[in-house]
Amino acid sequence: MGQRGRKKPRRLGEKLLAIRVKLDISQSQLAKLLEFDKGIARISEYKRGIREPDLMTLVKYSKLARVPMDVLADDSRELKFPESWKRPKQVTELLERQRRGRIQNRIDILRRQLARSL
Repeated sequence: MGQRGRKKPRRLGEKLLAIRVKLDISQSQLAKLLEFDKGIARISEYKRGIREPDLMTLVKYSKLARVPMDVLADDSRELKFPESWKRPKQVTELLERQRRGRIQNRIDILRRQLARSL
């Protein structure tokens, strides 16, 4: 007996993109936050509906954005962020670490340039 394929959510990609946009982060930053080892191209495939994330990745998206799983999976439910929604602490911390790293790299470059000019 053949198996019927399950109904795939058609709006999942747009909802995953909306989460990334709401968090105001890049695909590579999202990959770090999701502890994602499949590469950032896969995140793009999710948003375009080419692939579906596995269950654990979907759970991580849900927790990161603080939205219920059923909102992501159910096309009839709208993804809404309450007015009181705030960016999760782990996102803010990642962005701050990356900003500090860029500043430190710039300081190191300037120090090397200064040392060469003396």
